[in-house]
Amino acid sequence: MAITTIQLDKKTKTQLEVLKEYKRESFDDVLKKLLFLVPKGDDEGKYTNEFRAGLLDAVAESRNEKGIPLNELKKELGL
Repeated sequence: MAITTIQLDKKTKTQLEVLKEYKRESFDDVLKKLLFLVPKGDDEGKYTNEFRAGLLDAVAESRNEKGIPLNELKKELGL
């Protein structure tokens, strides 16, 4: 297995540490579990990596309350 180094914000590292099931679990294992949660596709086929990344961005924005409320989006689209 090839090993690499990644840079993380201290807050991100702390958040990853909280997700460990046991003290010596690697961050690689934690990240693999998180990546498993990102859907690979649906009944219509596989998602592109760009679409999957967009899903993650959308979830992050909604959690940070940066998204547009549905009723405002409907008004903008004239629905």
